[in-house]
Amino acid sequence: MELLAAQLKRIDKQVVATAKACEYTPVVDALMCLRGIEVTTGFGLAVEIVDWTRFTGPSFASYAGLVPSEQSSGQSRHQGPITKAGSKYAGKLLIEAAWQHKRPYSRPGLRLLWQLNLVAPTTRIRALEGNHRLHHKWEVFDARKKRSVTANTAVARELAGWCWSLAAPLQQNEHGQRGHMNAA
Repeated sequence: MELLAAQLKRIDKQVVATAKACEYTPVVDALMCLRGIEVTTGFGLAVEIVDWTRFTGPSFASYAGLVPSEQSSGQSRHQGPITKAGSKYAGKLLIEAAWQHKRPYSRPGLRLLWQLNLVAPTTRIRALEGNHRLHHKWEVFDARKKRSVTANTAVARELAGWCWSLAAPLQQNEHGQRGHMNAA
């Protein structure tokens, strides 16, 4: 067991080193400004998505399988469980990250403050807005006595939109065209 823990620690260090010195670094840095997203989660999302500009916020949440299924006929409309379509890996990363927004939040902690200083002011402001809104969404679900897993899935869906809003602009050039990030 100790051998496995040591191997896992070594692999985590390699992931962190790679994430800090590759073409995905700006996206990883931006994503890490959101609570619940550390280096491995941010890097996992960046590598899984590669080109964030191919999505809109809602379509990214759909790609991650975090939107409710729907059956409509005429005037009736019934929503069911989440679709779980698309990238299961991205969806799982977002679901796990969303749990952090349940914890009390009034201002960023030291790690988050340090991370916010690594990004552009517009990214910093957007990330702070996202952190407050995501925590507020949890509070609303708690007040409505919703199940934690239901609330977390809804927060993860919104977290997907915030991730997209931080990552996609980094891949746009000054002419508003798609940026290029080659897959490794």
